[in-house]
Amino acid sequence: VVIFLVVSTVFTAVGLPRQLVGFLGGFAFGIFGGTVLSTVGSGLGCAMAALYARLGGRELVERKLGKRVHKVNRFLQHEPFNTALAIRLFPLGSNLIVNLAAGVSSIPLMPFVLGSSLGYIPQNFIFALFGAGMNRESTTGMVLSVGMSVALFVISGLLGVRVYRRYRRQAGVPEDTDD
Repeated sequence: VVIFLVVSTVFTAVGLPRQLVGFLGGFAFGIFGGTVLSTVGSGLGCAMAALYARLGGRELVERKLGKRVHKVNRFLQHEPFNTALAIRLFPLGSNLIVNLAAGVSSIPLMPFVLGSSLGYIPQNFIFALFGAGMNRESTTGMVLSVGMSVALFVISGLLGVRVYRRYRRQAGVPEDTDD
């Protein structure tokens, strides 16, 4: 468990997909154990990347991300917890870019990391379900588990897009922020 948490923390902190962490957690620890452990690891990875940007990598992050830092900062300033939650429910985007941009932004990191961690749960559950399904001995159980995870991924993606768009409107952020 400790090795999995350390590896998943570093894995997600450097920008590798947290969905893979969820899959591997489900494969190794089952649906619920995999969900919990991959969420903790992803949350710690989020915190590690944001802290790196805030404490030592500010110049590098600002140089590499350019205008994206300012866009994310503007978006996150309005209720960092709820905004992070909405972003994490959205199925697309770069986890690493958001974490680094939050690190160099002016927002408090604790609400951002907590909102992110809570927002990771649905996808971590889905990928843990998928991973646990791949570890089943019966073909029927595997097909059922994998099929459910695919269906849930599509549903959560659609709901995530809806929540994200609604939150952007309520926060007063225009749809096109390429300024």
